[in-house]
Order: sequence, then C-alpha cells, then structure tokens
Amino acid sequence: MQSTSKVCPIVATIHRIGSEWKLIIIRYLMDRPLRFNQLLRLSGADSKTLSRVLRQLEDEGLVRREVISTRPFAVEYSLTEQAQELRPVIEEMRRWGEKWIDLEAEARELAGVIDDA
Repeated sequence: MQSTSKVCPIVATIHRIGSEWKLIIIRYLMDRPLRFNQLLRLSGADSKTLSRVLRQLEDEGLVRREVISTRPFAVEYSLTEQAQELRPVIEEMRRWGEKWIDLEAEARELAGVIDDA
C-alpha cells in the first residue's frame, strides 16, 4: 500500500493552481496589477466565477488584494512574490502552445463557445 505521507510536488502544484480560471487570472496578473473589471474583460470569466477564484488565490497566498480608493471604491489585484515565481512556468506554457497548438483554430473554437453562451 502506498503511503499518503508524501505528496508528489507536481500533483500538489496542479491541485493549487491547476484550474483553468486560476491559470488565466495568474497569466493576466503577470503583466501588471489589475482592477476587477479589467480582469473581468480580459479573462472572459463571469463576475461570480472571477470573485470566487480571486478569493481562492488570495486565500492561497498567490494574489494580493489592495483597496486603492474608497471614493469611488476601487480594488487592485496583484501577484505575490510566491506567484511571481510561476513566471517561467507560464512562459513555458506559452512556448509550448505556440509550438503545438493551432492558435487560429483554437481562437475560432473559443469564439464559437463564447458566441453560443
């Protein structure tokens, strides 16, 4: 019987950041801190999903939430140092996608999914 006292670091990392929305949000926050509505437009997530995932990322210590104004109320999200260390992983995913995925076909497929929603 396999011991459960040791967890594979790859499995643990996938569990922590492996959802589609988490990776999309981390990807956009790699560029610069963003406000909620900016992330909403860039990510394509609905507001409920975006709120939930941002809260999860904040709880996991990967995203920092900072109130930058109270009138009007504005919050900015940025990556923590821990999340910034994912930059090489995200860059490798980009390179892999450029090499192995037909990005034009993927864009058409994603556009169809969005149009059908």
